[in-house]
Amino acid sequence: MDKKTGQKVGAVLVVGAGVGGMQASLDLAESGYKVYLVEKGPSIGGVMAQLDKTFPTNDCAMCTLAPRMVDCGGHLNIEKLTYSEIESIEGSAGNFKVSIRKKARSVDPDKCTGCGECVESCLVKNIVYLEPQEAPEVELEDDQRLRLDKILGNYDGGREILVPILQDITEEFNWLPPEILARVSQVKQIPMEHILRIATFYKAFSLKQRGKHIITVCMGTACHVKGAQRILDRLERELGIPTGETTSDMQFTLEAVRCLGCCGLAPVVTVGDDLYGKLNPAKAAALIEKYRD
Repeated sequence: MDKKTGQKVGAVLVVGAGVGGMQASLDLAESGYKVYLVEKGPSIGGVMAQLDKTFPTNDCAMCTLAPRMVDCGGHLNIEKLTYSEIESIEGSAGNFKVSIRKKARSVDPDKCTGCGECVESCLVKNIVYLEPQEAPEVELEDDQRLRLDKILGNYDGGREILVPILQDITEEFNWLPPEILARVSQVKQIPMEHILRIATFYKAFSLKQRGKHIITVCMGTACHVKGAQRILDRLERELGIPTGETTSDMQFTLEAVRCLGCCGLAPVVTVGDDLYGKLNPAKAAALIEKYRD
């Protein structure tokens, strides 16, 4: 109450737009206060409408609820914040600051008539059926198809057998060619987006063509302290490529990993399945000649 003018100042926050919250909002609004009515559901009314009869008159719930909903919905002093939740409250008694998160809607509330057609057509609840399109035949060389079909023939099932299939493909082809993945998707009925999600998550898989010999330099803490960066720099100079690339003759791919779990042998370099520890830049460079065809 303003002492000079005698007018009510400030506003009132009512949480919950059930029958109690609506009646409290109406009483406050009629007393001259601005009321913010917050409801986490998409509309006011609460759960009272679910009751068949109310005690002690045995009247239907809507007989009690409907007049309050109409009065509350049209009252100029009541601002309804439906589909909203309180995130924080700061301040002291009589002077609060409230942060409210209003959830996104898929309809314009100012134009909503309550017809319910949006609920019936909701794309979240209803899965849209699209006529499946016949996928074009994947073109593979005869040798590739035979090698891939042999791998696929070893596994029965759906998505759960994808990782071992990709591991075998990597071992056979040294990377994951796009036409091979398309054939896996077609034969095993696994969506391509799921295959790519798995293929890009694991470091062991590559969507880029890699060389015959994959040189991996460990850049973990122990290896880094003992000169792993100098080894990586020397290999880049010797091969003429930056880390993550493949030589033009498709002989070598240079990669770096965070840790190989061989800290006692630091610094560590692997070439394919072969592991070499306690290296220096000169010894690491000599590995290139050992594996060069």
